[in-house]
Amino acid sequence: MPKATLLVIGGVDQGARFDLDSSDATIGRGVMNTIRILDTEMSRNHASVSFNDGAFILTDRNSSNGTFANGISIQTHRLATGDQIQVGSTVLLFAEPSNSQKEVPVDLVSPLGRDDPSQIISKVGIDASRLLLDQSMPVRGDQATETLAQLRLLYRVSEEMVSSTLSLEQLLQRILDTSLEAVGADRGCVLVTNPQNGKLEPRALAHISGGTMAGRMPISRSIVDYVVRKGQGVRTSDARADSRFASGISIVQEGIREALCVPMPGHYELMGVIYVDTQVSQVGQIPGQPLTSKFTDSQLNLMAAIGRQAALAIENHRYQDAYVKAERLAAVGQTIAILSHHTKNILQGVRGGSYLIDMGLQGHDESLIQEGWSIVEKNQERINHLVMDMLSFSAERRPKLEPGSINELVAEIHELMHTRADEIGVQLRLALGEGIPTAMFDSEGIHRAVLNIVINALDALEEMPKGIVEIRTGTSSDKMDVWVEVADNGPGIPEEQLDTLFSIFESTKGARGTGIGLAVSQKILREHGGQIVLDSKPNQGTRFRLIWPACEDEGNAASRRTVESD
Repeated sequence: MPKATLLVIGGVDQGARFDLDSSDATIGRGVMNTIRILDTEMSRNHASVSFNDGAFILTDRNSSNGTFANGISIQTHRLATGDQIQVGSTVLLFAEPSNSQKEVPVDLVSPLGRDDPSQIISKVGIDASRLLLDQSMPVRGDQATETLAQLRLLYRVSEEMVSSTLSLEQLLQRILDTSLEAVGADRGCVLVTNPQNGKLEPRALAHISGGTMAGRMPISRSIVDYVVRKGQGVRTSDARADSRFASGISIVQEGIREALCVPMPGHYELMGVIYVDTQVSQVGQIPGQPLTSKFTDSQLNLMAAIGRQAALAIENHRYQDAYVKAERLAAVGQTIAILSHHTKNILQGVRGGSYLIDMGLQGHDESLIQEGWSIVEKNQERINHLVMDMLSFSAERRPKLEPGSINELVAEIHELMHTRADEIGVQLRLALGEGIPTAMFDSEGIHRAVLNIVINALDALEEMPKGIVEIRTGTSSDKMDVWVEVADNGPGIPEEQLDTLFSIFESTKGARGTGIGLAVSQKILREHGGQIVLDSKPNQGTRFRLIWPACEDEGNAASRRTVESD
């Protein structure tokens, strides 16, 4: 089954990742889309991605602001790895995962006969990039044209380095393809040093269109060992004239004439080598006739500079992978620590209630048993909320939209939390709006989103005299959106906490809060194509308004507008 991914690299949902397969996927801010992004500059039904004739096809769906692929407005576009898609103000990166386990058919071979070095014509050190810059100073004629072309190529390689790719293999393959085109080589490969065992391993292989590639590609171990040992790039002569290569061995059979092999020096270690060569058929060659060299010293300098750029790219990928791994481990550790802390607090409450029940049973004291059981019940409810919030936040899901009454749902929450409000001395008021149309929503999801906000409001007023929490419902003036508002007269939220209030594990309750509830509520609203609007000022209370579209798609919205205008 074909698979690919879309990664949001710019916009409100940066970091979100969506998987693609052979089934059609739609992109937009409407709640029914497969890939739904809360971007106000995006149409509800903006674009689609389908799989056809072995490729993923991006199609614009008559969106208001258009769909762009690599900066160009498109109607349909055949996607390739590395393509950047812009829909509204959101940028997505398309990638088909490379198979890193796939074997690259390259062999390091040891020639027969003497162990002398290959016929090296010229060498170049690791400062080839500086040489190219020096050559770009006042030069004229053909030399200026050649130097300019080389600098343009290095610019292309640099662009590949900073382009958004999902694997090192993809990047090395692009650099190698560009290198073959630049120096006119027939084939080439990139050998990368394994950081665990120090061995060179083939990671990319390329050959020109129409070039022969029967079997595996042989590379002279002597040449590679020399480049690694000396840290220098080399240009070798006609391999068939090399005294080391006896007739019948694989390199001669492949018809290798010349080769360029350059190191990839990083900041602190050698990252590997790049090897390119030319092939020529022995048929029709006049025996003893010398063959003119295809590669030049200038091309050797260019390849050495490319090798340096490739090494920096490898280093960057390794640093990035290490950083991501460290961040992932840190996030896992933080999650475990926070959840363990809250679970411990809940278990302590259960243990306290159990102790009272045990005492009541031993003394036949029903009032003590009732008190203990009340404590156990409260902590059971806390466990339930914690687990449900964790499940809601951890899984990406499409809401199960069904027509329902917002007023009925909110009235149920008011009834559920009324006892809790009375216990802490807070007035829990209800103000249901009139004329609210039947809306499309996931009742379980919206119930949890509103409930989390109400619980937070009650907790904020627990130690405050004359605390009031009011739950209101209403619609927008055009009846296109519905909203639920939870307002309190509490101390408000400090300004420095507003920016991180909806972040996971960010709590204003100290040890009493998990920091999950608000993040879950926001996630549920975004799944509905809505948002949470917060208004809070110190000592003036806090108001959360949960807003989402009353209808499920743009078509229904358009028809409703037509009816109202009539």
